[in-house]
Amino acid sequence: MSSSTETPLHAVDLIRKKRDGETLTAREIQFLVTGAATGSIPQEQLTAWLMAVWLRGLGLDEVRALTLAMRDSGEKFDPHSLGKVAVDKHSTGGVGDKTSFLVAPLAAACGVAVPMISGRALGHTGGTLDKLESIPGFRTALSLAEFESVLRKCGASIVSQTPKLVPADRVLYALRDRTATVENAGLICASILSKKLAAGLDALVLDVKTGSGAFLRNYKDAEFLAALMVATAEAAGTRTVALLTDMGQPLGYTAGNWIEIAECITLLRGERPSASEDLRELSLILAGWMIHLGGHAPSAEAGYRSAERALAKGSALTAFLKMIEAQGGDLSVFNDLKASHKPAATTVLAAWDSGYIAEMDTTAIGWAVQRTGAGREKAGEPVDPNAGIEFHAKRCAHIEKGQPFATLYGTSRAHLAEAEALLRSAIHFSHELPPATPQLVSRIFTAENAQARLIAVGSGT
Repeated sequence: MSSSTETPLHAVDLIRKKRDGETLTAREIQFLVTGAATGSIPQEQLTAWLMAVWLRGLGLDEVRALTLAMRDSGEKFDPHSLGKVAVDKHSTGGVGDKTSFLVAPLAAACGVAVPMISGRALGHTGGTLDKLESIPGFRTALSLAEFESVLRKCGASIVSQTPKLVPADRVLYALRDRTATVENAGLICASILSKKLAAGLDALVLDVKTGSGAFLRNYKDAEFLAALMVATAEAAGTRTVALLTDMGQPLGYTAGNWIEIAECITLLRGERPSASEDLRELSLILAGWMIHLGGHAPSAEAGYRSAERALAKGSALTAFLKMIEAQGGDLSVFNDLKASHKPAATTVLAAWDSGYIAEMDTTAIGWAVQRTGAGREKAGEPVDPNAGIEFHAKRCAHIEKGQPFATLYGTSRAHLAEAEALLRSAIHFSHELPPATPQLVSRIFTAENAQARLIAVGSGT
């Protein structure tokens, strides 16, 4: 039947259909997504549909249809004129999660094009764009033509979403954030993948966080989301792998904005602070997969070794600095990392007990970082580039009462007081040696095993 003779669609009918647990067709989902992007469907109806989805879930076919409809709701980027395989990395969000500043130049130094469209801090997790904008002059809002120019020159570019790229997601995510409908695997999958697929990627590496600082704390929920994203992206023609990684403590030893950039520069210069080993290792693993999927290594393990060589030779540092300069950043701030850090208020938090650091509520730690001024409570608020927390001890370490546990950098003394109170509540000491820390990477989903995981739990989200 031609489109001209198809029965007209009405949003209220589709709300009722999903409310009653029925499955929407691809045409019906396309109608809703187009309505979100163009404003032709009122926000109260979109909100009602989102709540129906949150309560009833989406089937696998619905998730795929929603992802593709959102991908196609605006302009798209085509990286293939670059003459390289385009590969990106996406993290579901964590505290101190700064791997993008390492994996992008590592993969670029090994011949892969890395068109990375990133986000800002919201909630307890930090924002890649906010961290980069702590570098004076650095521009994240590039046109697609500028984006392509930087990629052609540097091999990697990290930018914000343009107003015309996946406009449906911009509307639907804002509604989800205000109506408690964020935590749904199908909606999360479509939101993440629609933006990544709109960048024209050949391959994608997903870092799905687990543990106390993860967006989805339940391990099985994180497993399901990882498998769902792999299967959905693969069905759209993008080679994808998802790694489940530990977020039971901040990654590395810094959480904030400038201080995270400074930690990454230290690693890119070839230094190896012991407290950065988890950050270094995870970045090499993720970059290894990117290099492998990009066709520059026969396996992820070989890709890891290539990334390690790029780190040792300094070619990854060169790629990172070229990207910063190409996007307007002032390279002189890297001459003296400490002098470039100018917080308005600083305090050292001493350990208030002796013993082993047995447990970290990393979500609470993320809120402590946010309270220093490094994050935001709602979209559009400014952040303090110099705010954040530097940790002097990690999980399982033994510390004596009175020893420095963390240094807090804040916008004001009042910011520090609130952050300190949150930090105290987030750390638990034990006089007995705690269990060994979880594996950094606990499971990997590829096209071969993702579908099996989804079948095992049924077709609903």
